[in-house]
Amino acid sequence: MSAIGIIATIGPVSARAESLTALRAAGMTVARLNGSHNSLAWHRATIELLRRTVPDVPILFDIPGRKIRTTQLVHEPSFKAGETIILTTDTSHDGTLKVPVNFDGLHEQLHADVRLYADDGTLSFIVTEINGRDIYVRAIGDGTLRSRKGINVPEVALGRDLVTDHDRNMVTFAKENGVDYVGISFVESAEHVDAIRTLIGTLTPRIVAKIENQGGLDNLQDVVGAADVIMIDRGDLSVETDVDQVSVFQKKIIGVGQAHGKPVIVATELLHTMIDNPYPTKAEIGDITNAVIDGASLLMLSGETAIGRYPVEAVARLKSVSLVAQGHIVGKVPNVEPANEIARAIRALTTTLPVNKIVVLSRSGYAAGLAAAALVDQPIIAANSDPLVARSFNLIPGVQGVHVPQLAWRDSRSVIESLRVLRDQSILSDEDVVLVVSANLGDDRYYLNSFQTFRVGAVFSHVVNDEQWLATA
Repeated sequence: MSAIGIIATIGPVSARAESLTALRAAGMTVARLNGSHNSLAWHRATIELLRRTVPDVPILFDIPGRKIRTTQLVHEPSFKAGETIILTTDTSHDGTLKVPVNFDGLHEQLHADVRLYADDGTLSFIVTEINGRDIYVRAIGDGTLRSRKGINVPEVALGRDLVTDHDRNMVTFAKENGVDYVGISFVESAEHVDAIRTLIGTLTPRIVAKIENQGGLDNLQDVVGAADVIMIDRGDLSVETDVDQVSVFQKKIIGVGQAHGKPVIVATELLHTMIDNPYPTKAEIGDITNAVIDGASLLMLSGETAIGRYPVEAVARLKSVSLVAQGHIVGKVPNVEPANEIARAIRALTTTLPVNKIVVLSRSGYAAGLAAAALVDQPIIAANSDPLVARSFNLIPGVQGVHVPQLAWRDSRSVIESLRVLRDQSILSDEDVVLVVSANLGDDRYYLNSFQTFRVGAVFSHVVNDEQWLATA
């Protein structure tokens, strides 16, 4: 069974070549950049650094989307319980007198007695008055309201546009800088995913849909079906819904992701104490273990690797705990939809035949995801003719994306060409017995699915025409 993927958020403490190399060695398989923090110039430089230092690591660029945040503040106000703070949609303020937020219409949607939350629910307020663009709130407890922190209003449907001008600018930036995935906040519908995909206009960047509120839960099947990857953002989800049920929601979301053969990321506070301490709590170890046993594909660190004192140690700990947890998973394919019986077929073939590697001809990542969903022990090599698409496959746990130039889909020669390229790159040897898989993503998912097994050396020892040999193999 392939190791759980580990996403490390890159920030001020880790955006250095030596740090990235150490994070990769410790277990980082995906690098995340949080578009809500730092300038686009900083992100551009960090993307360039990632490509130079760890070129095989996919980059997830998390764009703010529909999430409401405080802006960058010159003054971050501290307060006591009962004191009044003034939020405002007038972004000319800097936090000294009023704290600006990035949603221009927030003051129009609120009224007295509405409860607000900030910073993943660690701060809470009650609205006492609306005066023009200013929102007067009373603090429920002591705290500090910091820059770029999320604001949640679960009691009110804010009705924001699916795609904003800021989204368009961020997606353009992601495309121009060659990131592999974009993360979309507060996804509540397949329509939202489709709108972003239309905006992207190409196969990459791929889309990570973040489930963060009740709307996402209510339309979970549609969202999972439309997205490439799902993220469970437990911070906002716990504030927007019911914190007592977050672990139950996690199990439900992972189950739906498995049914669709889609990778699911579990995020938020997995090793929160390691921001300041070299060792995790026992509760955090239990949380990671349960996330793995639930069936998470990837686990994500945020502040631990972006601003924490022990970023490399956090990644290493996450890897070691997840490996132990995987040892307690019963080796079976999770329940999947009928179309994903392909995953069961892959597992059946790899457990009954002497197959030691799997080669997937994958146009979109659908077939590669199904191979990973089979929970096989063999390495999975996913071939694609586009080098950017091939690298994006590296996000899927257990999958190595490989660029195979001039790969002709549904052509029998594609099998030979793929095996030839992989052998030339020493990814395959003549002694390997491989299962070659291709699967169609369309209305009829049983159409043109194929499974073939080969001993690599035998393929190239025949002197007859390749296509003729394949037709009789």
